[in-house]
Amino acid sequence: MNLGVSHPRAAIVAIDLHRGHLDMEVATMPTSPEIARQVIAANKRLFDWARGVNIPVIHLLTQYRDVAEIASNPFWRTRAEDPAATRKNVLRHNIAGMPGVAIIPELYDRQHDFVVDTKKRYDCFLGTDLEFTLRAHGINTLLITGVNTNSCVLATTTAANVRDYAVIVVQDCVETMDGAALHEAGLLCIKAAFGFVLDTAEIMSLGIFASADKSAA
Repeated sequence: MNLGVSHPRAAIVAIDLHRGHLDMEVATMPTSPEIARQVIAANKRLFDWARGVNIPVIHLLTQYRDVAEIASNPFWRTRAEDPAATRKNVLRHNIAGMPGVAIIPELYDRQHDFVVDTKKRYDCFLGTDLEFTLRAHGINTLLITGVNTNSCVLATTTAANVRDYAVIVVQDCVETMDGAALHEAGLLCIKAAFGFVLDTAEIMSLGIFASADKSAA
């Protein structure tokens, strides 16, 4: 498969696979329980394989110091004021110290994975050291997973594309709290202009990824 790079060096960028979306006991902006189970299982399968072939897993974790960091986004304030909005709890989501600010335990390997916990907007590059981490380890190809397909996944895929990374969104490892139509719409936008959409089985069968050296981590 031609990804547009001569020697793909891949990392997984795992977006917001945290309790704030996926643990129904504490989630402030939850997916459905069924989606949470599916997303956790699919990502665990992908991560276990990736670690086995020395592809880094980089977790992006949304975390705010206080409500002001959330409320400085004008549109998000309107969601908090709309009781019908799926994101009506945005001003109470993943503030530092809340139980939702934790990666789902079965998806996190403390010895091998990277964590970037300064994400505050949909674009995982904005205000974080994600790109420094990628460049430091020679990464030119991103395998993007996580929540939500139509916001953080779409925005991060767009941002990666304009930074000249090759991008694959892992179809069975992304989902949304906003419904199936917006999940599919997000994937269609990505396919049309920003990157490839493949499932885990297809990625495992490619056999084209050279892993990055993590000795400097």
